[in-house]
Amino acid sequence: MEELRQAGLTENESKVYLALLELGPSLAGNISRKSGLHRRTVYDTTEMLIKKGLIGYILKNNRRLFQASDPKRLLEMLREKENILAPLIQGLSAKYSITKEKEETNFYKGKEGLKTIFEDQLNAKEILILGASTKAYEILQFYFKWYDKTRKQKKIKARIIAQDKNIKKLPFAEIRYLPKKYSNPVSVNIYSDKTAIILWASQPLAILIKNKEIAEGYKNYFELLWKIAK
Repeated sequence: MEELRQAGLTENESKVYLALLELGPSLAGNISRKSGLHRRTVYDTTEMLIKKGLIGYILKNNRRLFQASDPKRLLEMLREKENILAPLIQGLSAKYSITKEKEETNFYKGKEGLKTIFEDQLNAKEILILGASTKAYEILQFYFKWYDKTRKQKKIKARIIAQDKNIKKLPFAEIRYLPKKYSNPVSVNIYSDKTAIILWASQPLAILIKNKEIAEGYKNYFELLWKIAK
């Protein structure tokens, strides 16, 4: 019943259609008794099902004898909806793309939100990380193994200014260190025209800013610290 409703049938349409599948060719009275619906409701519902092509009827002694169509008709209905919706979806997608380009700031919470940012970085040519912390590997331990492996496969270089010398060699990456007294739970990832400010806490959160000028500003700041770091 629930599956039929998801396919686009109302509750009454589902009851009548299922009743006919079990009964075979039937009069409205039989359908009413089988489905538990009032006869007037059965007549109204059969009209809707006829329009959808899910049932048909023949006249016998001047009375309608209803019969269910092949259930494959449900798949045809879904395909018809898909064909009707396709042009609409294309138009809406075009509007979404324009709107998406205008988006400048997004907030993310939790581990899954942070994964969205890191997977976005896998489309960049280079990633600059200011303030890399071991807490990142504690919070997303297994994820970063996949991330670093994928980044290496795509040959995406990373330059990292770390807060902790426990962060050792990483694939396709160069690491420099700042004195430990400057360590804090916040790191900044700069890539393409985006800047991700990440708080590595038990419930991590991040702000992703898409703005070329802001990204350039942080890149300049990174390059200055890169020269100072050891």
